[in-house]
This record gives sequence, C-alpha cells and structure tokens, in this order.
Amino acid sequence: MKSRHRTSDTLALAAVVALLLSGCGASTSVSATPTSQAASTPAASAPSTASPVAAAPTGVTTAASPVAAAPTSATTTVSPVAVAPTSAVASASPAATVPSPVAAAASPAAATTGAGASVPNIVDVADRVKPASVMVQNLTTVSPNVARRIGAGEVPAGVGTGFIYDANGYIVTNNHVVEGADALRVVLPPPDNRQLDAKLVGTDPQTDLAVIQVEATNLPAVVLGNSSDLRVGQWVVAVGDALGLPGGPTVTAGVVSALDRDVQEPGSDESPSGPSGPGAGGPGRPGAGNGRGQSQAATAGPTLYGLIQTDAAINPGNSGGPLVDLQGQVVGINTLGAESANTIGFAISIDTAKPIIEQLRQTGHVTRGYLGIAVTSVNSAIQMASNLQRPDGVLVGDVQPGGPAATAGVQANDVIVKVGDVPVKDQGDLQNALTLNYKPGQSVPLTIIRNGTQQTVQVTLVDRPAQTQ
Repeated sequence: MKSRHRTSDTLALAAVVALLLSGCGASTSVSATPTSQAASTPAASAPSTASPVAAAPTGVTTAASPVAAAPTSATTTVSPVAVAPTSAVASASPAATVPSPVAAAASPAAATTGAGASVPNIVDVADRVKPASVMVQNLTTVSPNVARRIGAGEVPAGVGTGFIYDANGYIVTNNHVVEGADALRVVLPPPDNRQLDAKLVGTDPQTDLAVIQVEATNLPAVVLGNSSDLRVGQWVVAVGDALGLPGGPTVTAGVVSALDRDVQEPGSDESPSGPSGPGAGGPGRPGAGNGRGQSQAATAGPTLYGLIQTDAAINPGNSGGPLVDLQGQVVGINTLGAESANTIGFAISIDTAKPIIEQLRQTGHVTRGYLGIAVTSVNSAIQMASNLQRPDGVLVGDVQPGGPAATAGVQANDVIVKVGDVPVKDQGDLQNALTLNYKPGQSVPLTIIRNGTQQTVQVTLVDRPAQTQ
C-alpha cells in the first residue's frame, strides 16, 4: 500500500444503525466503504474512489467486478450521539422457551412466539460472542510538542474490530485496520475493559486479512465455523465497534442476502476530506483505519472473492469483526459496507480466511505463485465477443515479457481453464490455486484454450513480486 498523509483535523461523526429483517435487491453498480474507523485524534482519514481495474491473483491487474467496494474503516472522536434502534427483535411470549447459551450452541438459537412463528434469539448469540470481540486501535506517534500538550506520545489514528479465536491471544482482523500503525492496542469489552498492547503477527493485503496477538490470561475465544454450510436467507449476526463508540461492541442482525460475491476494494489512497467526508460511507476506503489517504486517481485495491453479502448492518468501525451464525460460530469477517445502497454489507467467508490465517500465524506472510499475466473472468459477454466455446475460465490479457507465463508460451487471448488438477472457472479459482495448491518453484501444467483448441503448457511458478496487485 502507498503511504498516506496525516491530518490533524478533529472529526465528529453521527451514525444511525440500520437493521432490516428482509433482503433487498442488488443494484448493478454499488460502491462500498470499509468498516474500520479513523480516529478523531490528530489523524483523520477519508474515503477514496476505487478505480475500475481490479488486481489479478497472479500479480497483475484485472478487470473490476461490477461492484466497487471499500473496506470499513471510519472516523472516531464521536461527539455524544443518541442512536435510536430502527427495529427490534420480537420478544418471546411468556410461554416461549429461550435457549440457554449451552443449549443454543447445540441447536439454532431461536425463540418461538405466537402461532408457531420463530424469531432468532439474538441475545444468547450476543452474550457468547461479544466477550471475544475486541476493539483494535491503530496508534500513531505524535510529535514531542503535541505529546506534551495532550500528555501522550501515541494516539489512536483509527479504530476497527477483531475477534479472539485462540485463548493464547491470537486475534483476526482486517489488514486495512492495522495498516501503517506505529503501534497497536486492543481493548476488551465490558466488564473486562483491559487495554493490551498487541503485536502484529502478519498481514495479507491481497485478502485484506491480518493476525495480531496479545499476551494475557483468561481470554475468551470464539469458535470458527464453516461458511460452506451457509444458505441464502439464513440468519447471521454482525458484531463490531461501530464508530468506536464506548461501552462495548454493537450487535446487528440480518440474513445472508447472497453468497460468492466478488467485490473490488478501493485504492488505499485518498485525500483526508473526500467527497462524502471521512467515515461517511463515501466512495473508497476511509483511511484504512490509520488516518492516511491517497488521491482518487490511485490504483484500485485487490478484488476479494467469494464474499458473503448480508443485510446485517456493517458500519464504520466494524471492519475485522465477526459475522456469526445463530450458534455463535464465526462464518465471516466483516469488511465492506455499501455506501450507495441500504443494508448491503460484505464479509470475507471464514472458509476462505482459515488457510490465510494459518499461514500468517505460522510465517507472518502468505506465499503465492506468480504467472505474470493480466486476466479477467470469462462471462457470457466476453464469451460472445471473443467467440469462445464456454462461458468460464479466465481470459489472458497482457503477458509480462520474460515472465513465467510468457516463458511457457502463454499468449494474450488464451483462456486458462485449469491449473494443475484444479479447475479454473474464474479469477477466484485462479487465486486460490496459486495460493493454496501450488507454490513458487513448482512446475505446473496449465490447461489453456487457444483458438478453440485445448492444449497444455508447463509453467514454473515464481514468487509474487511485492509491489504487484
């Protein structure tokens, strides 16, 4: 990520928490904002506009998905704001049985009311998940003169959320929450309220994931579930430190609106007072939680694949928080909130995140194979325009001279349909194959279609260059 400049403006935010219990239709073009929140201390951040070019999983740029998105960081020195709930979960009738946390862990948390109708028991879910949902403060070092005036040398430049998934203090959050931090602090929710220094274990900008760690005892932890079991219409609960408000995490509930969404993140650069203001849900990333910005002409961020779309409100400050099912198990990581549409938010699926989290915990980084090509997913329009025989695979655009693909004989307009024994239907499949299945140094058969004829070339993968998208 490019460096961003700081600003000393103090920003005040007001927020209305929206809770819609019914799904809504997707717009054909939606911009979204990241949900970590830039602080109202000397540093403030602002949204940036995503460019229409997405980052290719192979280390090169690709075509953008129809939805331009931005992670959810936002701005904190929130003036006292009264937030009125917009909807409430129907309470159970006196005869209704409300599951205990133990019972709810074994069966869906639901209470029965009226003529056999069922409503989710969000209370039990919140009670189980909130203790392990923590505020993550991205700290910046201020100048000695400022430090003397405010009585501190490090101040929060941004606020996001994380969740403890291992009692040894390992915490998952978004890369854009911790990006550029001089130091990190974790604040446990009430009644614990401990403030703990955190160390950065590892980050992966390509998937917008990060792992940090605190050293403490008696830490609660959440259970990682399985996002592959999710169904559209299923109830989910989002937990996070929306707007960095004091008093603990905010809980919102909704349903899974859609699955397997591909959404492009904004570039990490944007001026500190973008068109919609910091944290106001304007186009682009509100400072990635660290009060640094970049021009609207900046290169777009990576495309995130296989996201969960939900109408559970994901607000500035929620970035990195857990999206859980009614058993309180984490099925997603809250990351993006749409600014141009109501109740459209996106979470990284936990099945996508698990292998990345493990690599970050073990090595501090993610190793990916690199082909040296620009690609775009084949769809029906590309199929017709290019006279292709099938509506899937990835179409090769540019081929880097001297790169692994060029050396193997890959050409522009080839369609890649398989890497090794892994079928490739879209860019997400290609990224996963080069991240999870094959590593730099391996020689891998690449199945391509050229001029209607299928053929195989042998390509030797190399390390993905650090500055490629």
